[in-house]
Amino acid sequence: MKTVRLYDSEKPPVLVVENVPQPQPRRGELLIRVYAAGVTPTELLWYPITHNKYGEKRSRAVPGHEFSGVIAALGEDTAGFEIGQEVYGMNDWFSDGAMAEYCITQPAIVAPKPPRLTHVEAASVPIGALTAWQALFDRAGLQAGEHILVHGGAGAVGVFAIQLARFRGARVTTTASARNLEFITGLGAERVIDYRAARFEENVSGMDVVFDTVGGETLQRSWGVLKPGGRMITIAADAETTTNDRVKQAFFIVEPNHEQLARIGDLLEAGDLHPVVDAVLPLSQASAAFTGEVRQRQGRGKLVVAVAAQEGTVEKG
Repeated sequence: MKTVRLYDSEKPPVLVVENVPQPQPRRGELLIRVYAAGVTPTELLWYPITHNKYGEKRSRAVPGHEFSGVIAALGEDTAGFEIGQEVYGMNDWFSDGAMAEYCITQPAIVAPKPPRLTHVEAASVPIGALTAWQALFDRAGLQAGEHILVHGGAGAVGVFAIQLARFRGARVTTTASARNLEFITGLGAERVIDYRAARFEENVSGMDVVFDTVGGETLQRSWGVLKPGGRMITIAADAETTTNDRVKQAFFIVEPNHEQLARIGDLLEAGDLHPVVDAVLPLSQASAAFTGEVRQRQGRGKLVVAVAAQEGTVEKG
């Protein structure tokens, strides 16, 4: 089978398409025929791509940890799933990803693909939607009537944070570029602040929740817009190694979750939640998806690699 693997001995690291033996599921595993995989560009810089969970070095890792596809084979003890079933999901960060024609996964981290979505659309969902769900509901405890500020509203996580916050009945203000104003308001944001033209802290205050997907100076400037007792949540990578206690408490990393994926799938199928695909590439151009060499991007939502279907692709530039 064809797969994309990381050669981290190169500087910068490079991705190469290779032919490798097709994996086979062991007890408690599913073999997925991958139709599409979502791209998280910064993944190539993360610890799990070069180390296993025990701290040992790993090489030739396969990126792309969210996917949509069809179950091709079942290991033992995988009751509730069947060959030919369409599923979507998110693999553990320390596992090989889905930039391949087949990948191994576990029942606990996949859910039925919403029938109304294409595989490309479904592959754009898991990481962004799960991150937003866990940030808003599990971490922040967002309630109806509360006011949330979402930084990076047009991004792969921000688009779901806006939609889920509105679905919960919260008021949403977000930062984004001026070109995305109409798009963002269409997702349900009550107010959009052009971060290039205005300082958000001069335009908002008394926030119940701030959800930061940007980090750095944006995160530091955000503490002042929270009301007393307000909650800060950040997923910015630069917060992971901070020594600041309040930033440590605000930071989290998304985890796979079958139940949440199934509930998100129900919202997608009902039309209460909508995927946002920025651009689509074939597997042969997956490297460009991680290096920022893709033309015709709008800066909205998720970049997706179509593994099995090559239609609707864009070129790298």
